[in-house]
Amino acid sequence: MSETKPSIRRTRAAAGRRAARRDAWVNLMYVPALLLFLVFIFYPFLRGIQISFTNWDGYNQHYNWIGLENYSRIFRDPDMGKIVRNTAVYGIGSAVLQNLIGLLYALFLSQSIRTRGLVRTVIYLPVIISGLIMGYIWYFFFQYDGGAINDILLLFANEPANLLGNPNANVWIITFVNTYQYLGIAMVLFLAGLQSIPRDYYEAATIDGAGVWTRFARVTWPLLAPAFTVSMVLNLTGGLKLFEVIVAMTNSGPGYASASMSSFMYLLYFGREDAGYAATVGILMFVLISIVSLVALVWLRRREVQT
Repeated sequence: MSETKPSIRRTRAAAGRRAARRDAWVNLMYVPALLLFLVFIFYPFLRGIQISFTNWDGYNQHYNWIGLENYSRIFRDPDMGKIVRNTAVYGIGSAVLQNLIGLLYALFLSQSIRTRGLVRTVIYLPVIISGLIMGYIWYFFFQYDGGAINDILLLFANEPANLLGNPNANVWIITFVNTYQYLGIAMVLFLAGLQSIPRDYYEAATIDGAGVWTRFARVTWPLLAPAFTVSMVLNLTGGLKLFEVIVAMTNSGPGYASASMSSFMYLLYFGREDAGYAATVGILMFVLISIVSLVALVWLRRREVQT
């Protein structure tokens, strides 16, 4: 017995050393990803913060340090309020519509329908298309001269409608296009959530006399809370960063009537050669998206616990 205990201790020590070496090799696998993150994300972010304190035009090698001038300029910019409001509409509006329509599609496609595989593919297909291409596709529907929608309207009216040039309409048109393109993500997440709900719960609710709406409110919706959290946060951040569709459909016009913070930053850099102010808008956008996403995530996580 006395010889067996040292042998067991040596075996365990050897196993521990092997596990440590294995963990060390596994940790080395993170190094390439960490280097890519540092080089292409973290360093440019720090450079953006530095540039936001300068008057750099984006091209000249010489620029001056101007302190907080660009940050105070944001509060004096007459267009900034409208741009932040547009960004909120793109983010919140798209997220709400994507989750609502995606949930309806998921509930419909979770039934025993013969062509549900084809329908899922058709709904999800726009997700894999570039946002820029999607924007140009819909631009040809809504454009003033020769657009498909105006061709239809001319059958009932004397003049075409300048939908993309109307500040009261173009923001919602862009929100609709973004919703159409990415609602497939919400649908897939909700489908995965529905498939994880045990059928026994529905059978028990049916035996207790629960109707369709009661089963949804008491069983389906509470158990879909994790899927709803992921879908809402993903679609919210995606809408707040919306860029390609805006550039393709309106290029933020007329003026800045349909601009988001992303597209405004693009116009500042390449249109007005105001890279310092563009970097400042980018920092503000990062802070706002981080705060909104964090608040939404914490609130939705608490809802999961409560349900």
